[in-house]
Amino acid sequence: MRVVVAMSGGVDSSVVAGLMARAGHEVIGVTLQLYDHGAALARKGACCAGQDIHDARRVADRLGIAHYVVDSEARFRGSVISAFSDAYAAGQTPVPCIACNQHLKFGDLLEMARDLGAQALATGHYVRRVEGAEGAELHRAADESRDQSWFLFATTRAQLEFCRFPLGGLASKAEVRALAAEMGLPVAEKPDSQDICFVPSGGYDRVVEKFRPDALAPGEVVSEAGEVLGTHQGIARYTVGQARRLPDRAARLVVKAIEPGARRIIVGPRQAQSRLVRLRDVNWLAAPGERRAGVRLRARDGLRPARIRPEGQGAVVELDEPALAAPGQAAVFYEGSRILGGGFIL
Repeated sequence: MRVVVAMSGGVDSSVVAGLMARAGHEVIGVTLQLYDHGAALARKGACCAGQDIHDARRVADRLGIAHYVVDSEARFRGSVISAFSDAYAAGQTPVPCIACNQHLKFGDLLEMARDLGAQALATGHYVRRVEGAEGAELHRAADESRDQSWFLFATTRAQLEFCRFPLGGLASKAEVRALAAEMGLPVAEKPDSQDICFVPSGGYDRVVEKFRPDALAPGEVVSEAGEVLGTHQGIARYTVGQARRLPDRAARLVVKAIEPGARRIIVGPRQAQSRLVRLRDVNWLAAPGERRAGVRLRARDGLRPARIRPEGQGAVVELDEPALAAPGQAAVFYEGSRILGGGFIL
């Protein structure tokens, strides 16, 4: 069949293109140029810009497949970078990789694949698509250390039906690199990209400063009882659960809440946690309904037993044991290896 492969220029998506071509499909490689091509040329660890675009084209030439570069810079700036800054200004901790997957890779790119007459979109994500009794299911990758399922919870059922993830069943990244070498791909030893591709080495606060300088205005650090313990240099530099950058009088305390309107950071003891977590914009990949499941509150967090209760377009998660939950992060529901759904923490 005709398959569009999202080619970032890295080894993972390059191997996916090779595997699809080897299987006899008609492969079309598409690279989304996400931010300034010239400024990214000298950067290492970038994604979908600069040298990565050249690498994707070299791989396509090696495989003998079509390759297109699509200028998605304005879309990326609005739906990912600007939203990233707005979230910090609102006292939240965003996950830009989820937004990028949601709006660009499984939104714009998937529609582009349909327009090109493709029957599937294949990506280099480390997750598994499993055919279940009621359609396609999303499962954790075989290699737990590479699993990216937490970042893909917002993928809809319709999108999941159209997508393919050839790397999800592989045992390790070493196996992926071995396949790249076997295919003679020029990116076989290329290092992995960094976590947030558009954040310069100086830190994410430089990005926030450009879009929302108000989020870096100073304010008070106060105890849960209202006592002023010191000052901070911008709410964007803090997230719930953080202990760094707090004044001396707040030593051994952590951030418990952020009040963006008052530019106030509230701190308290780490032990004072909550069992109830409210979510917005919940996406269900299984039939929605009240149930028990394992919940992951951060990308590398362990699974926490909980009861999930749908509530309008959101949900309430009642954890068996209290935990710190950062507004803006995702809470993703698991049943064994299967992703049932998830939402954003309010």
